[in-house]
Amino acid sequence: MICGIFTAAIALFTDLNILLNLMSIGTLFVYYMVANAVIYRRYVVIGTTKPWSILSFLCLLTLTSLLFTLSWHFAPSGSSKSFLLGLCIGLATAITLIFRHTVPQVRKPEFWGVPFMPWLPSISIFMNIFLLGSLDGQSYVRFGFFSGLAVLVYVLYSVHASFDAEAEGLLGVKNGEMIRESSESEEDPNHKV
Repeated sequence: MICGIFTAAIALFTDLNILLNLMSIGTLFVYYMVANAVIYRRYVVIGTTKPWSILSFLCLLTLTSLLFTLSWHFAPSGSSKSFLLGLCIGLATAITLIFRHTVPQVRKPEFWGVPFMPWLPSISIFMNIFLLGSLDGQSYVRFGFFSGLAVLVYVLYSVHASFDAEAEGLLGVKNGEMIRESSESEEDPNHKV
């Protein structure tokens, strides 16, 4: 109910284009982060593999995507712009190809996984950065403000609330599954939340 009232108040006093840009920047940023996380998770096992080659690949791909986006928006039209755009696409393809052939996957899902690894997440990273580049500067300021506010709420409240709940026995992990310890769980040992 609080979330609904808060959302309605924002919608009442805010221009629709501002809300759409905020929603777009948040969604695109999350998709960008998920694509990075999919590659990282598939190629890194903590304590076994060193993440530097994967992080280098992700940074190079991001920088190439940023260069493409900046060239698209700010380079003067003509053959030099076409050359820059083609160079960025070729560079991103070469980086991904070299990464694919030099860094082995440490996890290969048996049942379901992202296909065409690392091509599909790399394309997602490239496209999300390109689409993020089409938003205005005020959207980035608002996104930074609301992201900072969310991190502040997380650090000041959520972290402590989750530790307090665990310390009080409200949350726990049993056999790898989250459970809630209450009078109901004492009566029925198979009850899981």
